[in-house]
Amino acid sequence: MTKIWKHEDIEELQVPAASFEPPEALQSPFQYFKMLFTDEMIDHIAYHTNLYSAQELGDTIKTSPKEIEDFLSILLFMGVFNFPSLEDYWHHESRFSVIADIMPKKRFQLLRRFIHFNDNQQCNNSGDRFNKIRPLFDMLREQCLQIPSTYKHSVDEVMVAYKGTRAGNLRQYIANKPHKWGFKLFCRASSSGIIHDLLLYQGASTFFNTTLSEEEQMLPLGAKVVTTLCKTITQPRLSVVFCDNYFTSFKLVKYLDTSLGVKCIGTVRPNRTGGATLMTDKELTKKGRGAFDYKAAEGVIAVKWFDNKCVNLLSNAVGVMPLSTVKRWSKESKAKISIPCPSLIHAYNEHMGGIDLSDMLVHLYKTPAKSTRWYLPLFGYVLDLCITNSWLVYKRECGQLNQKPISLKRFRLAVAHSLKQVNNSPPPSKKRHITRPSQPQPDVRYDSCGHWPLHCDKRGRCSYCPKGVSRWKCQKCNVFLIKTQSKPINAGYHKNQN
Repeated sequence: MTKIWKHEDIEELQVPAASFEPPEALQSPFQYFKMLFTDEMIDHIAYHTNLYSAQELGDTIKTSPKEIEDFLSILLFMGVFNFPSLEDYWHHESRFSVIADIMPKKRFQLLRRFIHFNDNQQCNNSGDRFNKIRPLFDMLREQCLQIPSTYKHSVDEVMVAYKGTRAGNLRQYIANKPHKWGFKLFCRASSSGIIHDLLLYQGASTFFNTTLSEEEQMLPLGAKVVTTLCKTITQPRLSVVFCDNYFTSFKLVKYLDTSLGVKCIGTVRPNRTGGATLMTDKELTKKGRGAFDYKAAEGVIAVKWFDNKCVNLLSNAVGVMPLSTVKRWSKESKAKISIPCPSLIHAYNEHMGGIDLSDMLVHLYKTPAKSTRWYLPLFGYVLDLCITNSWLVYKRECGQLNQKPISLKRFRLAVAHSLKQVNNSPPPSKKRHITRPSQPQPDVRYDSCGHWPLHCDKRGRCSYCPKGVSRWKCQKCNVFLIKTQSKPINAGYHKNQN
């Protein structure tokens, strides 16, 4: 049936302001983190890491949930204190005790080598191409859906950086992203940046575990993604979803309204407006900056607005009126001028940035996950997203209680310290082995300066000296020299110099 487009506005949907019940008191950063990264997830990782190591080695590496928490603690610290190489945290020339004291380097490397999230023997014949990481994402999604959300949502894509070739065509390329190569996820978030639902993209089998009606199966990919993510909205009749031109079409706007009751606002490509007869870009450009044209049909309004260039939008939640103004730089007057802006443009700009905000926060302190195993970057994203989401929930509750929140960095460090210390009884006191300083560099050893020995009054044994020999030490390069009880033996000669 041909749609009849008329030059008329639509009524604005009155979306109630979100109200959340304030907590009695703030929880600790660790408690907020545990709301998302639960004990069940840690037990799951410990079990499947032992299982995978037994399958590979014939015996388990005998890890435990407590050791997995220590492992997570190290990863959180590494996201804040970024060294060029993982080995540098333990190397004697660059040793970082905050990390190196948690566990030995070889144990960390062993855990990183065998960390696993699913049973390979059970999922080899699965149609799920993300089977190695799927259980962790399912548990994370379940926790994210429990976070109370506002009535205004945005849907967008997220790239998890990965340049390797082991994942096949699961690795996608998007030219206008900061990380052009990686895994593609579709997320639904509120304007505060909290992600409430997510979907892993794996080509034709993306919706293998989702029930779609015949009408939904006929929709293009972008429309199916938005429909799937909007099905988990708790109060759809009061909600509005914002999306960009990758997803928006006239069919999507109508289907969301008729099937779910969700209203939609989004930028749209000119061939997806449903046949709206708007002014051409050339005609609108002649009218000058801020000019716009609009037509409505079946409760949906199509708008074209000229800013730096022409942009098309579809909406069934907000119309053109009332007009607002935005500031733009004018080359002619060499100053900022006010230009008219339709109401739906202002609403779109205000609420569309939730996914981008979450992505920015995730990349501020990113878990190092460079590996030939393609699922480790996705595990790093799960950990970083748990930190980001829990910090945003904590920040929202700080606002309700009129308290100043700590920064994301301090929040992440607090969680890392808690993971290291919680349920950890202090070890029995014992003398700690101190690593001997390395042999001095040749520039110091052979600089023709007299490295005269310094007598040490403190009693002790030198590892270079036999019994009955006191300790003499070079004042410059800290190397011990030999001295008997009567006189030095070759006092100018370093014992460890060959």
